[in-house]
Amino acid sequence: MRRLIIVVSLLIATMMSTTGASAQTNAKPFVVPELTQWNGAEGTMALSGRVVVSNKKLTKTAQDLCRDYQLETGKTMTVVQGKPGKGDIVLAIKQDKKLGKEGYRLNISETCSLTAASTDGAFWGTRTLLQMLKKQSNLPQGKAVDIPQYGIRGFMLDTGRKFFPISYLKNLIWVMAYYKMNTLQLHLNDNAFKDFFGGDWIKTPGDFRLESDTYPGLASKDGHYTKAELIDLQQFAESYGIQIIPEIDSPAHVLAFTHYRPSLGSKEFGMDHFDLENPEVYTFMDNLFKEYLSGKNPVFRGKYVNIGTDEYNNATEELREKFRAYTSHYLELIKKYGKTPILWGALSHAYGRTPVNPKGAILGMWSPFMAKTKDMKADGWNMISMPDWTVYTVPLADYYHDILPNDNIYKNWTPADFGDTKLKEQDPQIAGGMFALWNDLYGNGITVHDVHLRIMPVLQAMAVKCWTGQLTTVPYDSFETQRKELGEAPGVNESGCVPNLPVKISDLQPNKTLSLPVHEVGYGHKISFSIDCKPEQKGTILTTGPDATFYLSDPVSGKLGFKREAYFDHFDYALPKEGHVEITIENTSSATNLYVNGQLKEKLEQIRFYVVKPTDKANHMPGRTWQLDAYEPERSMRYQRALFFPVQKTGNFNSRVTNLTIDKE
Repeated sequence: MRRLIIVVSLLIATMMSTTGASAQTNAKPFVVPELTQWNGAEGTMALSGRVVVSNKKLTKTAQDLCRDYQLETGKTMTVVQGKPGKGDIVLAIKQDKKLGKEGYRLNISETCSLTAASTDGAFWGTRTLLQMLKKQSNLPQGKAVDIPQYGIRGFMLDTGRKFFPISYLKNLIWVMAYYKMNTLQLHLNDNAFKDFFGGDWIKTPGDFRLESDTYPGLASKDGHYTKAELIDLQQFAESYGIQIIPEIDSPAHVLAFTHYRPSLGSKEFGMDHFDLENPEVYTFMDNLFKEYLSGKNPVFRGKYVNIGTDEYNNATEELREKFRAYTSHYLELIKKYGKTPILWGALSHAYGRTPVNPKGAILGMWSPFMAKTKDMKADGWNMISMPDWTVYTVPLADYYHDILPNDNIYKNWTPADFGDTKLKEQDPQIAGGMFALWNDLYGNGITVHDVHLRIMPVLQAMAVKCWTGQLTTVPYDSFETQRKELGEAPGVNESGCVPNLPVKISDLQPNKTLSLPVHEVGYGHKISFSIDCKPEQKGTILTTGPDATFYLSDPVSGKLGFKREAYFDHFDYALPKEGHVEITIENTSSATNLYVNGQLKEKLEQIRFYVVKPTDKANHMPGRTWQLDAYEPERSMRYQRALFFPVQKTGNFNSRVTNLTIDKE
């Protein structure tokens, strides 16, 4: 009997080894956002290098996959038609009500079958495949059904108080597409705080960022988008499954419009408010919307238009009713143009009798003080969840968040959480979720790079929670480690990461274009060089990049300095007219540090500017710096002096510069 047992045991062990019964099924692959369903199988699929399409609608999706795969791996794939073979990626469109517009199915075995009901769903599926292939050359076998829990998954960018070039917005769209974020709202007008400009509305900047033929000269001279550029940007975004929501904010935040036509401004509440008793206000805004919404090919192409309507004074019943009437007028006007209006939630703050019709409109729910969720839901509003204390970023502000805490969003928030109320997941009145980056503090030294570094981490966390919602299963610590490995998007390096450090140039020649992996070196690096000095005129450039310039002798002081976008900063150090000097620049996310001959010379850290009233300044104690003795210490601004070091081209310098080295900080 014992022998029989032994023989049977051996037979079973042999069968298990030959059949592969000991093999393990593949765990859910880490991608952002997390797959909503995964059924793992055993083994992996090696790529053949072919992407097979049978529907011409999917040709661009397949081409995008091949392009991005090459950008990520250096390897090529080819789009083909015909019968699939082993190792092929097969894209197909099949009617499937369960998937909706954006869902897709994956079946990875001998081939990788990706099916969706639309090109949008198929495109999202290719983003998942790219992320899977980021870490490994083969695809894990298994099946996935991946369906977003919420329709609007997005981000609002304040371009009114800080201009962002089209080139950056396109890179941002690539990043958003990589993480299946489908909505980008562009806040096109706003103004600075007058406190920082002597309390004078005339001196306070107010900007509108879109070309207007109706009102020539309305668009900001320091940066705006032509109508052709905005149309092109929307078309570009649409090709990657992303909708752009243009926002023209009124009747508050309108200083750009009242600078242009002062008669529109409120004498009682300030020039950043429209005078709602003036009928010219309606004429002005009606004409502006007509310019962008009328005709067969309107400038505002998408489904949604945001009309603003937030933070208007509610001091009297009459004023509240006028605000509600104004809001109602523009909701209905946008609807007449065939669009869905979106507005900032403010109807609890502006309580009153004048009806505001929620049908066919969406509220951006940002503040329970301005709009109470339960009341808005009861009134029939569809709502976007974007609670300010949870998902608002204001760079360098001492209110809200300078940098959003990813852990709180990832662990605790979904679009069902409105700050004051949590609704049931996937409540039909939840349109989706968004986060926002506001540039309240005009002139604070924050660059486009700084903004991007604040966007990037939270965009990944928000992508998970807007797509997966309550179905999120990956622990936060694991998510935080692995999301960093995915990077920004194929071909995007707005963070200025330099691969294969150290990078060296033995002899830096003047007036040359440099062959380096980046044009500007991101934070966390040190840039060092040796210099045999010769006299340099003021304004002598060492190196330039797309957004920055580093001076051997800056145009004003003749000292080492740099320009970042429109900001100028310099060290309190001038190169000698002759002699040998070793220079090292450390660039951190909050400071630029100068070392001379190995010794720390100066740290250009953040500094704080205070609002000080003239009376306080006049009565100030002699011998002290008045800026540091604030009348209103809560009214202050931090100023950033951090530098993405430029390395695209060299300037016309006389000195000999050698051993330029880029390394880790």
